[in-house]
Amino acid sequence: MKKFIALILSAMLMISLAACADNTEAEPTVNNVSSADQVSADSSDTDAGAASSDYTEVKTGANTTSTGMIDATDLFSDRDLTQSADLSSAISYTLKSGSDITIDSAGVYVISGTATECSIIVDADKNDKVQIVLSGASITNTSTPCIYVKNADKVFVTTADGTDNKLSVTSSFESDGDVNTDAVIFSKDDLVLNGLGNLTITSTDNGISCKDDLKITGGAISINCEADAVEANDSIAISGGTITISTKKDGLHSENDDDNSKGYIYICGGTLDITASADGIQGTTVVQIDDGKINISAREGIEGTYVQINGGEISIDASDDGVNASNKSSSYKTTAEINGGYIYINMAQGDTDGIDSNGDLYINGGTVDVYCNSPFDYDGVGEYNGGTIKVNGETTNELTNQMMGGGMGGQPDGMGGQPGDMGGMGGQPGGMGGRGGF
Repeated sequence: MKKFIALILSAMLMISLAACADNTEAEPTVNNVSSADQVSADSSDTDAGAASSDYTEVKTGANTTSTGMIDATDLFSDRDLTQSADLSSAISYTLKSGSDITIDSAGVYVISGTATECSIIVDADKNDKVQIVLSGASITNTSTPCIYVKNADKVFVTTADGTDNKLSVTSSFESDGDVNTDAVIFSKDDLVLNGLGNLTITSTDNGISCKDDLKITGGAISINCEADAVEANDSIAISGGTITISTKKDGLHSENDDDNSKGYIYICGGTLDITASADGIQGTTVVQIDDGKINISAREGIEGTYVQINGGEISIDASDDGVNASNKSSSYKTTAEINGGYIYINMAQGDTDGIDSNGDLYINGGTVDVYCNSPFDYDGVGEYNGGTIKVNGETTNELTNQMMGGGMGGQPDGMGGQPGDMGGMGGQPGGMGGRGGF
């Protein structure tokens, strides 16, 4: 009898538990995606979430070097270089006019649709990594950024394969309190742009502004703006993608107003076509180019305190200086250094220089093909140690100097230079001192 009662009580307990399970509340959803599927990224840059069965990862390489002024060996993480997004745990949003989308936690978020007066705002934890996947997204705002990163560890803006995405601000930007939000994509933290789709940015001020480190590793990005097209406080690093810029100021600009030891630009891949009213590429500290195809039409082509070109194909059409090493940072010696690559420079008539260094100039390799009245101008040491130099179509092994500079021990041209210079022992024609130094 006791066994029989025990069996009945056990059966009643199981029925009760089953009833409780049936009455549990369903997980809340956002656009048909369960909140239980939201991804919390860890401290590394690995892909968040488990890969879906139909997910194909597309990853590009980065042709980085460790021997330049910038050791770029670990500059790009695996996630930086992954051009596709795992959507198995993604949350999807459809844009609505007049309605902001606020992202407050780590994860992958897919944005699509067309809207006006709508901002994607990231306001997450300082350790969160957020990936915004633009999948046929179009936003037109009057005075606020289309994407505004207030707080996060890092934000990825990824364009989905085969999609066209457009972000535009049509009038003067309004500040957010004491924050001067002056770009279509404005980020206070690390920012990465990648993907396999297209992104068109139109701005009455800056195109993309990052107050930390900015990387571009993929995607087809077109920017038309009134101020700097791509701007970052600490650094800009580019390993891939196709970037087309038309701007009334600088194409790429990296500068930290509070610390002149920061503000470098590193390029090791991609295709850049820059038309700028001011500088094509300007960095406060180092501008280092290891690879890539770069076409610049600007007042000045490339400017930095230490400009180092180790590879790539570079074409510059400029009206002031083609390459200019100027004293912008107290942390580096003003230097222009060419170690490899092909650099074509076509200068306008007048007081213009192909390569102008307010310090030293070294040509150690590569090909420098200059068409101008003044191919070189340096105030310190000038050395030609290798590579090919062409001036107005003629191959030469002389590093002529437009201005005073260098010292004794230059090319064996004897005492004195061409008429109109200041002579000097062992100097290049047209300059005092010339190649070499003490």
